[in-house]
Amino acid sequence: MKMQDDEIKAIVAEPLAEQHRVQQESIDAIILKAVASVLASIGIDDDDRKELRADFQHLRRSRKSVEQAQSYTLKVVITVIATGLMGAVWLGVEVVLGK
Repeated sequence: MKMQDDEIKAIVAEPLAEQHRVQQESIDAIILKAVASVLASIGIDDDDRKELRADFQHLRRSRKSVEQAQSYTLKVVITVIATGLMGAVWLGVEVVLGK
């Protein structure tokens, strides 16, 4: 009795799928251990996730407020320069018309 191609594929596919699952779990465990090791090496405990998240949120808010302040500063500088130029032009016009 000769086995059909579909039967052979079914027999081979199951162990391959199991092997893939085991390898994936192993890879996930290695990655998790590596990340935890790196975080621990820079002083971040696995239990400090909430504090770390809060720190990053604070850092983001701080960065955004600095960017906003820089934007406002640029607008103020442009306004002052434009006002100065307009004043210089006005004085020039007064001098020319006053003669």
